Amino acid sequence: MVFLLAVEFPITPEVGIFFWTTLIFLVVWLFLGRFAFKPIQNALKKRENDIQDALDEAKKARQEMANLKAENKELLALAQEERGKILKEAKEAKDMIINEARERANVEYKNQLQSAKEDIENQKMAAITDLKNQVGLMAIEIAEKVMRQELQEKKKQEEFVNQLVNEIKLN
Repeated sequence: MVFLLAVEFPITPEVGIFFWTTLIFLVVWLFLGRFAFKPIQNALKKRENDIQDALDEAKKARQEMANLKAENKELLALAQEERGKILKEAKEAKDMIINEARERANVEYKNQLQSAKEDIENQKMAAITDLKNQVGLMAIEIAEKVMRQELQEKKKQEEFVNQLVNEIKLN
């Protein structure tokens, strides 16, 4: 070690140079700190805050998307449930309309059947009445012809009239 102290270095720092170098270094350091490092540090801090804000916004957006997705699922479930109810009501209405139409058709069928029976009965009665009238007319014609034949003589006619008068008086 002693040997090292005895040896002179080719570059030996002098106290004045050391002082001025340190002073200039501190002045430059302060100058850079105030005019360079601070703005850089502020810019980095601002950038860090912006990035954090963007991350927070992205997190909020993801949360909102998850909420919207859940709401969409609920709305879809409600819509499907409502669709099911509407289809059920439509089927019930269809069945009710069909049943009412069947009932009306049965009532109409029974009414038409009754009307047809009444028409047939009326036509039957009309035919019977017409037949009776025709038979009666034929009987009268036959009786008239028979009576003419029998009553050609005046005396027979008078006897027959008297007989009829007597029968009328008895009734």
